[in-house]
Amino acid sequence: MYDVIGDVHGCYREFVRLTEKLGYQWTQHLPIHPNRRKLVFVGDIADRGPDSLKMIRTVVDLVDHELALYVPGNHCDKLYRYLIGRRVQVAHGLETTVHELEQLDRQSYKEIAEQFQKLYQKAPLILYLDQQRLVVCHAGIRQQDLFKPINKKIKSFALYGDVTGKKDANGLPERRDWAAYYHGEALIAYGHTPVMRPRWKNNTVNLDTGCVFGGQLSALRYPEMELVSVDSTMPRLPERFRFFPD
Repeated sequence: MYDVIGDVHGCYREFVRLTEKLGYQWTQHLPIHPNRRKLVFVGDIADRGPDSLKMIRTVVDLVDHELALYVPGNHCDKLYRYLIGRRVQVAHGLETTVHELEQLDRQSYKEIAEQFQKLYQKAPLILYLDQQRLVVCHAGIRQQDLFKPINKKIKSFALYGDVTGKKDANGLPERRDWAAYYHGEALIAYGHTPVMRPRWKNNTVNLDTGCVFGGQLSALRYPEMELVSVDSTMPRLPERFRFFPD
Protein backbone atom coordinates (compact mmCIF):
# COMPACT_ATOMS: atom_id res chain seq x y z
CA MET A 1 0.00 0.00 0.00
CA TYR A 2 1.48 3.28 -1.16
CA ASP A 3 0.77 6.99 -0.90
CA VAL A 4 2.36 8.70 -3.90
CA ILE A 5 2.99 12.40 -3.25
CA GLY A 6 3.39 15.07 -5.92
CA ASP A 7 6.09 17.74 -6.12
CA VAL A 8 6.63 19.18 -2.62
CA HIS A 9 9.20 21.86 -3.54
CA GLY A 10 10.12 22.69 0.03
CA CYS A 11 6.52 23.09 1.25
CA TYR A 12 7.13 21.23 4.49
CA ARG A 13 4.08 22.54 6.35
CA GLU A 14 1.76 21.27 3.64
CA PHE A 15 3.61 17.95 3.60
CA VAL A 16 2.97 17.52 7.32
CA ARG A 17 -0.73 18.34 6.91
CA LEU A 18 -1.08 15.99 3.93
CA THR A 19 0.51 13.06 5.74
CA GLU A 20 -1.73 13.65 8.75
CA LYS A 21 -4.75 13.71 6.45
CA LEU A 22 -3.53 10.41 4.97
CA GLY A 23 -3.52 8.87 8.46
CA TYR A 24 0.20 9.05 9.26
CA GLN A 25 1.25 9.67 12.85
CA TRP A 26 4.34 11.79 13.44
CA THR A 27 6.83 10.04 15.71
CA GLN A 28 10.35 11.36 16.29
CA HIS A 29 9.90 13.88 13.45
CA LEU A 30 8.82 11.23 10.93
CA PRO A 31 5.37 10.28 9.60
CA ILE A 32 4.60 6.61 10.25
CA HIS A 33 1.37 4.92 9.18
CA PRO A 34 -0.26 2.46 11.62
CA ASN A 35 -1.08 0.16 8.69
CA ARG A 36 2.49 0.25 7.37
CA ARG A 37 1.65 2.23 4.28
CA LYS A 38 4.68 3.63 2.48
CA LEU A 39 5.19 7.13 1.10
CA VAL A 40 6.47 7.51 -2.46
CA PHE A 41 7.90 10.83 -3.65
CA VAL A 42 7.82 11.75 -7.34
CA GLY A 43 10.84 14.04 -6.99
CA ASP A 44 11.45 17.79 -6.68
CA ILE A 45 11.32 17.73 -2.92
CA ALA A 46 13.34 20.98 -2.73
CA ASP A 47 13.63 24.41 -4.43
CA ARG A 48 11.24 27.37 -4.59
CA GLY A 49 9.51 26.69 -1.25
CA PRO A 50 10.49 27.94 2.23
CA ASP A 51 11.72 24.70 3.85
CA SER A 52 13.80 22.76 1.33
CA LEU A 53 16.45 21.58 3.79
CA LYS A 54 13.88 20.37 6.31
CA MET A 55 12.15 18.49 3.49
CA ILE A 56 15.44 16.94 2.34
CA ARG A 57 16.31 15.78 5.85
CA THR A 58 12.85 14.25 6.28
CA VAL A 59 12.97 12.34 2.99
CA VAL A 60 16.51 11.13 3.71
CA ASP A 61 15.42 9.80 7.11
CA LEU A 62 12.26 8.20 5.70
CA VAL A 63 14.19 6.40 2.96
CA ASP A 64 16.94 5.35 5.37
CA HIS A 65 14.31 3.83 7.68
CA GLU A 66 12.59 2.13 4.71
CA LEU A 67 9.44 4.15 5.36
CA ALA A 68 9.45 5.79 1.93
CA LEU A 69 10.60 5.50 -1.66
CA TYR A 70 11.91 8.35 -3.80
CA VAL A 71 12.67 9.10 -7.44
CA PRO A 72 14.58 12.26 -8.36
CA GLY A 73 13.14 15.13 -10.36
CA ASN A 74 14.84 17.71 -12.54
CA HIS A 75 15.31 20.05 -9.57
CA CYS A 76 16.87 17.19 -7.59
CA ASP A 77 19.21 16.50 -10.50
CA LYS A 78 20.27 20.15 -10.67
CA LEU A 79 20.81 20.40 -6.91
CA TYR A 80 22.94 17.26 -7.04
CA ARG A 81 25.08 18.70 -9.81
CA TYR A 82 25.47 21.93 -7.83
CA LEU A 83 26.57 20.06 -4.72
CA ILE A 84 29.22 18.03 -6.52
CA GLY A 85 30.71 21.19 -7.99
CA ARG A 86 29.27 21.24 -11.50
CA ARG A 87 28.59 24.61 -13.06
CA VAL A 88 24.84 25.20 -13.00
CA GLN A 89 22.67 28.30 -13.13
CA VAL A 90 21.56 29.17 -9.61
CA ALA A 91 18.09 30.21 -10.69
CA HIS A 92 14.58 28.86 -11.40
CA GLY A 93 14.18 27.79 -7.77
CA LEU A 94 17.64 26.50 -6.92
CA GLU A 95 18.54 29.89 -5.47
CA THR A 96 16.13 29.35 -2.57
CA THR A 97 17.80 26.08 -1.55
CA VAL A 98 21.27 27.58 -1.99
CA HIS A 99 20.25 30.48 0.24
CA GLU A 100 19.21 28.02 2.97
CA LEU A 101 22.49 26.14 2.59
CA GLU A 102 24.51 29.33 2.91
CA GLN A 103 22.96 30.00 6.31
CA LEU A 104 24.46 26.79 7.71
CA ASP A 105 27.80 26.39 9.42
CA ARG A 106 30.42 24.42 7.52
CA GLN A 107 29.78 21.10 9.27
CA SER A 108 26.01 21.26 8.86
CA TYR A 109 26.42 22.16 5.17
CA LYS A 110 28.72 19.18 4.64
CA GLU A 111 26.34 16.80 6.41
CA ILE A 112 23.20 17.68 4.48
CA ALA A 113 25.11 17.89 1.20
CA GLU A 114 26.44 14.37 1.72
CA GLN A 115 23.02 13.09 2.78
CA PHE A 116 21.34 14.45 -0.34
CA GLN A 117 24.07 13.16 -2.63
CA LYS A 118 23.68 9.66 -1.20
CA LEU A 119 19.88 9.87 -1.53
CA TYR A 120 20.19 10.91 -5.18
CA GLN A 121 22.87 8.37 -6.05
CA LYS A 122 20.87 5.46 -4.65
CA ALA A 123 17.51 6.52 -6.07
CA PRO A 124 16.07 4.74 -9.11
CA LEU A 125 14.99 7.03 -11.91
CA ILE A 126 11.83 4.97 -12.36
CA LEU A 127 10.06 2.84 -9.75
CA TYR A 128 8.14 -0.29 -10.72
CA LEU A 129 5.84 -1.30 -7.87
CA ASP A 130 3.11 -3.86 -7.20
CA GLN A 131 4.46 -6.37 -9.73
CA GLN A 132 4.87 -3.58 -12.32
CA ARG A 133 1.24 -2.50 -12.07
CA LEU A 134 2.32 0.91 -10.72
CA VAL A 135 5.08 3.02 -12.28
CA VAL A 136 6.38 6.15 -10.54
CA CYS A 137 8.66 8.67 -12.21
CA HIS A 138 9.04 12.43 -12.11
CA ALA A 139 7.91 13.77 -15.48
CA GLY A 140 6.70 10.70 -17.35
CA ILE A 141 7.80 7.83 -19.53
CA ARG A 142 6.77 6.72 -23.00
CA GLN A 143 4.95 3.42 -23.30
CA GLN A 144 7.66 1.95 -25.53
CA ASP A 145 10.31 2.75 -22.89
CA LEU A 146 8.66 0.95 -19.98
CA PHE A 147 10.77 -1.78 -18.33
CA LYS A 148 13.80 -0.96 -20.50
CA PRO A 149 17.33 -0.15 -19.28
CA ILE A 150 17.83 3.56 -18.67
CA ASN A 151 19.55 5.47 -21.46
CA LYS A 152 20.06 9.21 -22.01
CA LYS A 153 16.76 9.64 -23.85
CA ILE A 154 14.72 7.85 -21.19
CA LYS A 155 16.49 9.78 -18.42
CA SER A 156 15.81 13.11 -20.10
CA PHE A 157 12.13 12.23 -20.58
CA ALA A 158 11.77 11.02 -17.00
CA LEU A 159 13.28 14.24 -15.62
CA TYR A 160 11.93 16.88 -18.03
CA GLY A 161 9.01 15.30 -19.88
CA ASP A 162 8.30 15.68 -23.58
CA VAL A 163 9.71 19.15 -24.21
CA THR A 164 9.76 20.89 -27.59
CA GLY A 165 12.71 23.17 -26.87
CA LYS A 166 10.46 26.24 -27.26
CA LYS A 167 8.93 28.61 -24.71
CA ASP A 168 5.22 29.16 -24.13
CA ALA A 169 3.43 32.51 -23.76
CA ASN A 170 4.59 32.76 -20.12
CA GLY A 171 8.21 32.05 -21.00
CA LEU A 172 8.03 28.52 -19.58
CA PRO A 173 9.31 25.41 -21.41
CA GLU A 174 6.74 24.17 -23.89
CA ARG A 175 5.72 20.59 -23.12
CA ARG A 176 3.79 18.08 -25.16
CA ASP A 177 0.97 16.15 -23.53
CA TRP A 178 2.68 12.74 -23.61
CA ALA A 179 -0.08 11.15 -21.47
CA ALA A 180 -2.56 11.63 -24.33
CA TYR A 181 -0.64 8.97 -26.28
CA TYR A 182 -0.17 6.46 -23.47
CA HIS A 183 -2.28 3.30 -23.62
CA GLY A 184 -0.39 0.89 -21.37
CA GLU A 185 -1.81 -1.33 -18.65
CA ALA A 186 0.52 -0.06 -15.91
CA LEU A 187 -0.63 3.03 -14.03
CA ILE A 188 1.93 5.83 -14.31
CA ALA A 189 2.01 8.32 -11.42
CA TYR A 190 4.12 11.40 -12.06
CA GLY A 191 4.38 15.16 -11.50
CA HIS A 192 6.60 17.93 -12.91
CA THR A 193 3.92 19.82 -14.85
CA PRO A 194 1.69 21.84 -12.47
CA VAL A 195 -2.03 21.33 -13.04
CA MET A 196 -5.01 22.77 -11.18
CA ARG A 197 -6.12 19.38 -9.86
CA PRO A 198 -4.77 15.82 -10.16
CA ARG A 199 -5.20 14.89 -13.77
CA TRP A 200 -6.19 11.41 -14.93
CA LYS A 201 -5.40 10.60 -18.55
CA ASN A 202 -5.14 7.17 -20.18
CA ASN A 203 -4.12 5.31 -17.03
CA THR A 204 -1.74 8.06 -15.91
CA VAL A 205 -2.16 10.54 -13.08
CA ASN A 206 -0.33 13.85 -12.72
CA LEU A 207 0.04 14.63 -9.01
CA ASP A 208 1.79 18.00 -9.28
CA THR A 209 -0.98 20.36 -8.27
CA GLY A 210 1.35 23.33 -7.83
CA CYS A 211 1.65 23.55 -4.07
CA VAL A 212 4.56 25.98 -4.26
CA PHE A 213 2.53 28.15 -6.66
CA GLY A 214 -0.43 28.41 -4.30
CA GLY A 215 -2.33 25.34 -5.49
CA GLN A 216 -2.47 22.12 -3.51
CA LEU A 217 -0.23 19.27 -2.40
CA SER A 218 -1.76 16.03 -3.60
CA ALA A 219 -1.31 12.30 -3.11
CA LEU A 220 -2.63 9.12 -4.67
CA ARG A 221 -3.62 6.35 -2.27
CA TYR A 222 -2.75 3.09 -4.04
CA PRO A 223 -4.29 0.59 -4.67
CA GLU A 224 -7.44 2.38 -3.49
CA MET A 225 -7.04 4.94 -6.31
CA GLU A 226 -8.14 7.72 -3.97
CA LEU A 227 -6.84 11.26 -4.29
CA VAL A 228 -6.10 13.31 -1.17
CA SER A 229 -5.07 16.98 -1.23
CA VAL A 230 -4.42 19.90 1.11
CA ASP A 231 -4.44 23.58 0.20
CA SER A 232 -1.20 25.51 -0.10
CA THR A 233 -0.25 28.45 2.10
CA MET A 234 1.84 29.99 -0.69
CA PRO A 235 0.73 32.95 -2.87
CA ARG A 236 -1.33 31.82 -5.86
CA LEU A 237 0.38 32.12 -9.24
CA PRO A 238 -2.19 30.88 -11.79
CA GLU A 239 0.10 31.50 -14.76
CA ARG A 240 2.34 28.68 -13.54
CA PHE A 241 -0.34 26.02 -14.07
CA ARG A 242 -0.70 24.12 -17.35
CA PHE A 243 -3.96 23.26 -19.03
CA PHE A 244 -4.35 20.12 -21.11
CA PRO A 245 -7.60 18.80 -22.57
CA ASP A 246 -9.21 16.09 -20.43
